[in-house]
Amino acid sequence: MKRVSIILLMVVSLFFFTDSCKKKVKTEPVKEPEKIERVEETTPRIDRPVLTEEEIFEKKSLEELNAEGNLRKIHFDFDKYDVKDDMKPILHRNADWLLKHGSAVITIEGHCDERGTIEYNMALGEKRAKTTRDFLESLGVTGIRMQVVSYGKNKPIVRGVDEQTHYRNRRCEFVIIRK
Repeated sequence: MKRVSIILLMVVSLFFFTDSCKKKVKTEPVKEPEKIERVEETTPRIDRPVLTEEEIFEKKSLEELNAEGNLRKIHFDFDKYDVKDDMKPILHRNADWLLKHGSAVITIEGHCDERGTIEYNMALGEKRAKTTRDFLESLGVTGIRMQVVSYGKNKPIVRGVDEQTHYRNRRCEFVIIRK
């Protein structure tokens, strides 16, 4: 029995010895990871000077200016060259644009429909262009900035013999020729 007691004592001692040799690990409560805010890197912004409307106007070509359609065409009644009341607001907008861009020079093109002789339509187209120029002058646009030309029935924008086609061809168009 003495042997058994010694063996038992050795086993218990060995147990406590090995238990005391183990590393004691501190158990701390698990912390939630800190939320990291997303920081976007921004490239340094280079402020470009803002161009004025006049500078933008100067940079554009004549083709670009004419393609923008700032100057809208007007239409006329059959065999007439007086400016119709419903076309006056268009001419007011055209005059505002021309006054805003004081260096622009335009050609006012007078057109007619296909009816009538070439000579008659050339004269009618010229009267339409001159009447339009006079109206713009009455709104403050200087006459030396406007040239008139008549194409009569030589440059229709549509072909046909119905009234809608004729109406679309009886017109004055505005072409910017210099800025």
